[in-house]
Amino acid sequence: MLNIVSILIGLVCLILAIPLQLPILGLGLWLVLPVAVVGAVVGGLSSKNAGRNLNLLVIGIIAVRLSITGGLF
Repeated sequence: MLNIVSILIGLVCLILAIPLQLPILGLGLWLVLPVAVVGAVVGGLSSKNAGRNLNLLVIGIIAVRLSITGGLF
């Protein structure tokens, strides 16, 4: 059950993070990042790894995007 919740959190974060890749909307990634971290924690509590891995992928995408622009744009 926790794996399904984690996958749903990861999918929502991924859907929100895709349009936020635009330069003007980059600050919104700071709002999506903590939600993805919560999804990774929930996925870590489950017995399967799919939800955790999805959230870690989303966290990685957001972290790379924020590091490229210095976290501002």
